[in-house]
Formats: sequence, C-alpha cells, structure tokens
Amino acid sequence: MKHTYQISGMTCNGCRSDVEKRLNAIPGVKEAMVTLENEQAVILMAYHIGIKTIQEALPKKYVITAMTKPEVIDSSSSSSSIIKSGKSKWVQLLPLFLILGYLTVATVLLNYQRENWDEAMLDFMGLFFIVFSFFKMLDVKGFSKSFSMYDPLAKIIPIYGWAYPFLETALGFMFLIRFEIDIALIATLIILGITTIGVTKTLLDKKSIPCACLGTALKLPMTEATFMENAIMIVMAVFMLLQGF
Repeated sequence: MKHTYQISGMTCNGCRSDVEKRLNAIPGVKEAMVTLENEQAVILMAYHIGIKTIQEALPKKYVITAMTKPEVIDSSSSSSSIIKSGKSKWVQLLPLFLILGYLTVATVLLNYQRENWDEAMLDFMGLFFIVFSFFKMLDVKGFSKSFSMYDPLAKIIPIYGWAYPFLETALGFMFLIRFEIDIALIATLIILGITTIGVTKTLLDKKSIPCACLGTALKLPMTEATFMENAIMIVMAVFMLLQGF
C-alpha cells in the first residue's frame, strides 16, 4: 500500500535527505521518496505502519501528517515507479547533458589549433572536475548527505562526503596545469571507481534516489546516464595511464 504524507520542518536538501533516509530505515517500508518543494513523502509499505511509528522515527523538528488514504499497489510492478515526476528522466537530465556538451565544446576550442590532440582528454577531465565540484560546493552539507546514500565509502566514512568536492577541485587543477598527472589519473580511477560501484548497485536495486553529481542545486535522478558519466572518465583515465602519460 502507498501513503502520501505532508512533512513540515524541512529547510534544505540536507533535511530532505535525512528524512528520506530515516523513513527508508523503518521496518516494513519498501521505499520512501521525499520532495522538498511540496514538503511531501510518498511511502510504499509492505504492511500498514501507523503514523505514530513514522513520527517517532523522525527528529522532533519534523512533523508528519497523513494526506491520503492508502492505495494498494500491484506487487508485480517496480517499487521505483511509485513516485514519478511530471517530466521524463531525460528531460530532467537536460542540465547534465548541457554541461557535458559545453565541456566538450570548450575542450575542442582549447585544442583545435594544436598539432595533435594528445592532451585534449586532460583538458576535458580538468574542466569536468572543476565544473562538477563547483555545483557541489554550493551546498557541501546537502551534497555529503545525498552522496552517502549511494557511495560505499561515504556511507562508512561521512567525512569523505564532505571532502569529495575539494578532492574534485584539486584533481581538476592537477589536470589543467599538468601537475603529477599519473597521481591524478590513479586518484580518478579510485574515487570514481568506488562511486560507480554504488551507482551500479542503486540501479540494479531499482531505487529512486537523487544523483549528487551536480550537488543539490540541480536535482537530478539516478539513471544510467550517471553510470555512463563515471564510466567515460574511468575509460579516459585508464587509456592515458596505458599510454604512459
């Protein structure tokens, strides 16, 4: 059965992530999705869970009230389909595609007059890390909470989620100024490899959670595009290491 609740007390995406995490931890909850804009939570339950139990799972600053009667859900359907945006996932991912497009154009402009394009990948990777870290820096706290929902290392070591935007910034500058490229490539493989493991597990489990790749400023869904984004960077890093860059 599915319930919709109104939740007051959330002031940022970090609050939203905290509430969603606590709701998903309640025994009997199959999946919970919280939205900050309309202050609502949609919860798919294996069996009825009283609102008192749900309220007790949340800090006192959040107040939850029921909005709808339970709706029976066909158990054969994917639980991730209980919460749908009015926009398709590809439309929601438009900001990501635009950013990747701009990065590609910028890389071409930086390299089109060079005799060879051996260093074009370094420019793309440097710009990629700088731009993506910028969006994460806008709300480091919110990013770290969203990131910990799927990154294996951030789940175990919360401080890693806080440090991640700064690591990306450092890697971006290392690639752009050609400083210790081998170290930067190995670090890229490690941090993106760990994240990709979490992304892959999330996609296989068909969980509907937000992607933190652009922080909390742009709310993107976790999709195959997130996996492809990381995979492209990993392939580039492996290629340049094998080339002895």
